[in-house]
Amino acid sequence: MADTSDFRNGLIIKYKNDPYVIVEFQHVKPGKGGAFVRTSLKNLKTGRVLDNTFRSGEGVDIIRVERRKFQYLFRESTGLVLMDNETYEQMTVAENIIGDGQIYLKEGMEIELLLDDKDQIISSEIPIFVALKVVETEPGFKGDTANSALKPAKLETGAKINVPLFINEGDVLKVDTRTGGYVERVKN
Repeated sequence: MADTSDFRNGLIIKYKNDPYVIVEFQHVKPGKGGAFVRTSLKNLKTGRVLDNTFRSGEGVDIIRVERRKFQYLFRESTGLVLMDNETYEQMTVAENIIGDGQIYLKEGMEIELLLDDKDQIISSEIPIFVALKVVETEPGFKGDTANSALKPAKLETGAKINVPLFINEGDVLKVDTRTGGYVERVKN
C-alpha cells in the first residue's frame, strides 16, 4: 500500500471504490497541526472532478493501469468493435465506455484505452482533433451575418455541429472532440 508521499500528477488511485486520477496536488505544512495533502481528483468513470484533503502519510491504493491503442473497426448492435493494435484481437465494448465522443468516431480511427491489471476497461481517450467531411449543410449567402455567422452542418459520422457560412458540402473540417466545435477547414 502506498501513501501520500507517492502522489504525483496523473497517478491513478482507488478512492471511494472508484478509480480517480490525481489532476493536481499540493503538500501543505501549516504552522500548527499536522501536514496534509490537498488534491484535485477526477473520477475516470464519470469525469467528475472533486477536491479532497488527505492527512500526510495516509495510505492509498494505487491502481496499476496499462494504456493500449485500439483501432475502431465498426459499430454493431451490441456496441463498438475495436481491434488491439498489437495482438490484432477484436473486442466489442459498450458505447457508454467511449462516452459522448463516439459520435466523432470514423472507421480506422485510433482509440486509447486504460486497462487495469484484470484487463477491465477503466476509461477511454479518443483523439482530441478529428478530420471529418461535411455531408449536408445549407448554402451560405454572402453578407448574411445579420443573425449569426454560423449554420448547422451534418458530418460523415452523423454528428451535427455549427460551422461558419463559407463551409460547403464536401469540405473536410477539423473538429474538437472535447467541445464538439469547428476548429478549421482542412486543406486537401
